[in-house]
Amino acid sequence: MRPSIVNEVDFTFWFIMGISIVLLLLITIVMLYFVYKYSRKRNPVATQIEGNTTLEIVWTVIPIILVLIMFFVSWSGFRNMRDVPKDAMIVKVNGQMWKWTFEYDNKKKSDTLFLPEDKNVKFEITSTDVLHSFFLPAFRTKEDAVPGRVNYYWIRTNEPATYYAACAEYCGLNHSYMYAPVIVIETEKFETWKNYFPPDTTKAADSLKTDSAAGTKDTVNSSSGMKDSANTGSDKQTIDTVAKTTPSSDIKKDEIKKTDSLKK
Repeated sequence: MRPSIVNEVDFTFWFIMGISIVLLLLITIVMLYFVYKYSRKRNPVATQIEGNTTLEIVWTVIPIILVLIMFFVSWSGFRNMRDVPKDAMIVKVNGQMWKWTFEYDNKKKSDTLFLPEDKNVKFEITSTDVLHSFFLPAFRTKEDAVPGRVNYYWIRTNEPATYYAACAEYCGLNHSYMYAPVIVIETEKFETWKNYFPPDTTKAADSLKTDSAAGTKDTVNSSSGMKDSANTGSDKQTIDTVAKTTPSSDIKKDEIKKTDSLKK
């Protein structure tokens, strides 16, 4: 089974942190020892101390070994991040001042990132205007969104829960408000939302170009009449209701119809 990106990133972080703490303590102890031993009171006449070849070799070789170990540990995790599973679901991510837009394989767009549970997901990341950075703290992943370029990474979702996506690259006035809900739901409910809800539930871009100090609330009705994803609680309840009243067989039939229409 593929190693968990979250576990690999956490292990790498604590491994490097542990080495750093040990070196800090060692250097601090040695420094305090020399401060005491060679203080003016204990050593009033300064003396010239000759170099020690063995000591110089030791404090050169050991750091090199530690750096190589840290590189190997980090590289193993990075290689896993860039090796996208073949069965990964693709979600296109677009950043703009100041919001995220997510597009699925059936051209559905949303400001809220809905994902099915226990699923590999590949994000194809780009930007409309300036540099952004698509950051999922709960999944330990981050990648720059660059105009005219498509970057990527992948994650493995867990059990149903609510997370958030942020922008980790300063992009202008409302950078600190550039968050998007990330809601992991059951697969059947996800298929219901993806195939039966309006195809575009994104906010109007102009609604976001306001001063963050004004305290405007991002609840804009979409052209289809559905309230936008900023009200994620009510959206999730609606999905639950539709999923209970919509058999999974109907979802599959609807998908087949859409596929046939696309072929025509």
